[in-house]
Amino acid sequence: MDEKKAKRKMRRKTWYSFGKMTIGCLLMAMGTSLFLLPNKLSSGGFAGISTIVYYFLHIPVGTTVFILNIPLLILCYFRNGKELVLKSLYGTLCFSLFINLTENRVVFTQDKVLSSIYGGILIGLGTALVLRENGSTGGSDLLTYIIRSFFPKFRSGSLLVGIDALIIFLNVMVFQQIEIGLYSFIAIYLVGKMIDIVFEGIYFTKMVYIISPAYQKIADEISRQIERGSTALHAKGMYENDEKMMLLCVATRGEVEHIKQITFQEDRYAFVIISNAREVRGKGFKKPE
Repeated sequence: MDEKKAKRKMRRKTWYSFGKMTIGCLLMAMGTSLFLLPNKLSSGGFAGISTIVYYFLHIPVGTTVFILNIPLLILCYFRNGKELVLKSLYGTLCFSLFINLTENRVVFTQDKVLSSIYGGILIGLGTALVLRENGSTGGSDLLTYIIRSFFPKFRSGSLLVGIDALIIFLNVMVFQQIEIGLYSFIAIYLVGKMIDIVFEGIYFTKMVYIISPAYQKIADEISRQIERGSTALHAKGMYENDEKMMLLCVATRGEVEHIKQITFQEDRYAFVIISNAREVRGKGFKKPE
């Protein structure tokens, strides 16, 4: 019985994963065909090359994207394994199909600024959903996997930026409009930011470092008033060569001001450092996945 439950749970998880990938591919296609494509803009990748082909040969963007990905999928099968290829094939098929279905349906705006903003947001959200399921829609992502299989020292981020920049430069040269490149870089920037938001969340977290002789009282008041724990760390002040205790407290952005008030009420000469925490998991914060 337990084995059957485990299999059902695994099937549900698989269907859920592919469902999220499907939604992600749809969002990417909408951002491309409804905002970027009508304004000759690009978010890099094979969609950028397909935009050029679309305007000169009138071949549907989705069709070109799929054709360009075929040799990459074959090469990736031999270099990176079957699992990555299966999800990449599914993502590429969905993305290509959805682009062809939404292409030339509606043009929401011909303003290139608005197109780059909303196109970038939609593509970023969609890309993040696909990436969270360890999937891919081919193009730059797949090419990066293949390049790194030959040259492991290359960084994925640098490769992606380089490939996308090259494709945007190609768009600028073909269409002979520098504005296309400038607006396309806005779209790419927003794609990256939306991916960060989906992966890291919108609840930005802060780290507060407090150096004070009254560290115990400050820690007690932080715990009592805002129910946040803190950690005491041994530190040494090199200027005066004396041993000190330093408090580390992780809190939400809205709690930082309250922590500062508590600190300076206990010690007006306390030394406080506040920095951003990229991601926090654990009790009181984001739960482990």
